[in-house]
Amino acid sequence: MDEEFVANNSDKSEKWLEENTYHHSVFQDIERLVRIKEEKGLTISLCIPTLNEEKTIGKEVVIFVSELMKRYPLIDEFAIIDSGSEDRTLEVAGSFGAGTYLADDILPHLERKKGKGENLWKAIYQLKGDIIVYVDADIENIHPRFVYGLVGPLIEREEVKYVKAFYDRPITYSGGTRTSGGGRVTEILIRPLFSLFFPELSAMIQPLSGEYAVRREVLENIPFPIGYGVETAHLLDVLHMHGIEAFAQTDLDQRVHRNQPIAALSRMSFGILQTFFSRLQRFNILETKDELLTVFRRVQVSEQQFQMITRTILEDERPPIVDIPEYVKKFPRRNL
Repeated sequence: MDEEFVANNSDKSEKWLEENTYHHSVFQDIERLVRIKEEKGLTISLCIPTLNEEKTIGKEVVIFVSELMKRYPLIDEFAIIDSGSEDRTLEVAGSFGAGTYLADDILPHLERKKGKGENLWKAIYQLKGDIIVYVDADIENIHPRFVYGLVGPLIEREEVKYVKAFYDRPITYSGGTRTSGGGRVTEILIRPLFSLFFPELSAMIQPLSGEYAVRREVLENIPFPIGYGVETAHLLDVLHMHGIEAFAQTDLDQRVHRNQPIAALSRMSFGILQTFFSRLQRFNILETKDELLTVFRRVQVSEQQFQMITRTILEDERPPIVDIPEYVKKFPRRNL
């Protein structure tokens, strides 16, 4: 039975990989996408979550506004949702034509929380599009394909609900770039976990990528971890609710970005594991007698001195935004 189960899931993953994996060039005829979008009456909103990204945000805004709003009206709305930058991120983004918002100013009566997932969740309330595209703010080789490559499958195929990006990830360092590396948390942590518990998702090439496009009716019905676990939670919750057929993925060729040190990746992994185990419990896959610990511990070595460093990492979550009365009031037709 186990061998049969594994074989069936392997066949299913291979079929999905063949039928739901794209290259961005398939969608490079942006005029055609705009025409289909308008025929179907779809609207598209773009969100970039930010925190101290003044060095890269200007170029991203210029390219998206000039190419995907003015030259081709693919994007109907473009907003920066900021966590409270201390640099000129909002000033720069606003000067080039993006709408700018502080996350704390959206649904301000709610308890304040900090994290990328918080910005993504509040974007659902702030933005009006039928499709919401999320793009990270630190992409040095930004290009319109980071949007049209993701919305293309959603515009063309109504059964597709969630599209993930994947790409080569050269890592920038002081001497230039290395063409190898990247995706370390995916390959060391996420892919083994998916293989153990959710083999259907094993064909997702870069499950932790920060670039994805999703239909509103999907986003509004799933909870959002506010921290490191948000992308993992999305995949597990959408799989649970809609099946692997709801996903697609698009090859965006290459993404140049900053490298993360191992210590930061370790903290990220700890947060992701909290989210992952919470889903195993929620889906009745695995039971734990005690609550998961939230204190992350690592040993720091300096000049032959050993010190235990601890940090509390709590993957707090926002509920599905349809549970927020203000959202239902703002979007009443969507929630009848």
